[in-house]
Amino acid sequence: MVSQAEQKSVNDAFITGIGQSEIGMKLERLPMSLTVDAIKEALNDAGLTLEQIDGVSTYPGRSAGMLGFSPIGADELIDALGIKAKWYAGGGEITSQLGAVAAAADAVRLGHARHVICYRTVYEAAALARPDEYPMPRRDRIDSYSQWFQPFGATSAACWTAQYAMRHVKKYGLTREQLAQIAITGRANAVHNPKALVRKPLSMDEYLSARMISSPLCLFDCDRYTDASTVIIVSAGEATDEVSCTPVRIAAQAGSVDRLSWDQAEWMACYQTGSDLWKKTDYQPKDVDTVQLYDGFSFQALAWIESLGFCERGEGGQFIEGGQRIALNGELPLNTFGGQIGAGRLHGFGFAHESVVQLRGQGGDRQIKNNPKVAVATSGGGPLATALLLAVD
Repeated sequence: MVSQAEQKSVNDAFITGIGQSEIGMKLERLPMSLTVDAIKEALNDAGLTLEQIDGVSTYPGRSAGMLGFSPIGADELIDALGIKAKWYAGGGEITSQLGAVAAAADAVRLGHARHVICYRTVYEAAALARPDEYPMPRRDRIDSYSQWFQPFGATSAACWTAQYAMRHVKKYGLTREQLAQIAITGRANAVHNPKALVRKPLSMDEYLSARMISSPLCLFDCDRYTDASTVIIVSAGEATDEVSCTPVRIAAQAGSVDRLSWDQAEWMACYQTGSDLWKKTDYQPKDVDTVQLYDGFSFQALAWIESLGFCERGEGGQFIEGGQRIALNGELPLNTFGGQIGAGRLHGFGFAHESVVQLRGQGGDRQIKNNPKVAVATSGGGPLATALLLAVD
């Protein structure tokens, strides 16, 4: 007779393999080559073969108009590697990047697949260096969601993120010195990550003297274009006997999306997502050992800290003041691989990858002490947001 615990395990979804290619800027290697490198590493990590893969999931699929942003579609990856997929998905209209992992988790729980390769490949730095091969989208035409931003010069997400951040400055007293701790912490951790794009500490003086991008965000509050591929393999609970790694359970997941056309949203999507996450699990914020929070812009990570209930709304600046709480040896280690600000713009998938590294105790010089068991990984946070609660239990 199968016990309740064993039955729960069978019905669960697990991350069984992780892989990551070289991370760089203006790499000459093609994006498919980077993707294959990451897949090979993930398969080796899990102890699986390509023949055992029967699912593929990616965000946002191949973007013909922005090949640097998303150069490899799920269908062409399946074709290139000869994957016999029973289920696959690739699209941008989901609850942000890690929504592709959440979708794969649902697929294996429902029996649509046993082992799903989830990947995010970015080639933005190389694309900028080779515009003839990777042309930028036309700026003389406004359509789709860009109609709500482009007429106002708000083509960068830095513009709308800065507005939310400035409200925290005006209403809650957020200071630049407090916000700086996100970037300073990320850069400090990146020093210990051999693959990180920037392996140089950041001082407060350097941060405060940097040029402003969109107040209160300065240059060091922003990630930078990167060329890389990150892979997460999601497996069905009933298939974990096929792997040779330590599986990490996807204990809960949540996501939400706001109206892109609505310019009066009071809170970013991460706040709804953060509160929903805890409705789907017996775990609580106090059980979390590390957080790997999206920091395309530093304020997003601060907003995730609030939205996940580690402090009250509006108190994020006070919570991270001085940086001790979120340091590698603090009570809530943040972005231990460097985040996107330090490790590079891996566009969401790096946070799930690092969560698994930490929960397995494989972080090397950046490993959190005392055997972490529970982690939260997030992506997005503005109009789109996804959160994953990961556990080794």
